[in-house]
Amino acid sequence: MQLDGQAAIVTGGGSGLGEATARALARAGARVAVVDIVREAAETVAGTIGGVAAAFDVADAAAAEREVERIVTAIGAPRLLVNCAGIAPAARIVGRDGPLALDAFERVIRVNLVGTFNLLRLAAARMAALEPNQDGERGVIVNTASVAAYEGQIGQAAYAASKGGIAALTLPAARELAASGIRVVAIAPGLFGTPLLLNMPQTVQDSLAATVPFPRRFGRPEEFAALVLHIVANPMLNGEVIRLDGALRMAPR
Repeated sequence: MQLDGQAAIVTGGGSGLGEATARALARAGARVAVVDIVREAAETVAGTIGGVAAAFDVADAAAAEREVERIVTAIGAPRLLVNCAGIAPAARIVGRDGPLALDAFERVIRVNLVGTFNLLRLAAARMAALEPNQDGERGVIVNTASVAAYEGQIGQAAYAASKGGIAALTLPAARELAASGIRVVAIAPGLFGTPLLLNMPQTVQDSLAATVPFPRRFGRPEEFAALVLHIVANPMLNGEVIRLDGALRMAPR
């Protein structure tokens, strides 16, 4: 699918993987809606790429419906959705103070998994009403899983479960939406240089980077964005979870 002149929505677009993706899409000629829970972050990125900003909780059905409608009015129905919004708090199932609070687990599932599905359903409905291109394609949805879906570490039970849900969602969503000419793909990043990791002490960063076989460093957000662009361009990529991790396999801790 060609991006030039097409509308795209990027959640979590105010920083990290989402920001790099929004910028790459704008350079490719897309009209980009930058979604982030932090309004200032969304507005800053959107302002520098000539896009539109939207600030809302991706797991809030009413807010998402309202803001997607506003986005469609501003830039048109999306041909592309990239879901990067997510949180990654670490907590043991049973810690020093007893069992993990259930609402803490629910919050991670709500933001990461429910939020991803919320935007997927809304974008897919808009895409299905568009005219197909010469290949019969109407849209592409790229979700963000994680290597934690497969090798979740101690303290990552909630995060791993949420990302495992995104991985499991990929194939049934792709199968269902195939009838509408909509592809669904997920990317499972390894260790990437996002604010979450770059705010750690340098010694911790160096130790983590050394666990990546090659290249022995954190992934760059621009490399994630480059894969998004390739997914969009390659119509045979569908129903797949693609690891982007430098051959990393996470240890238990």
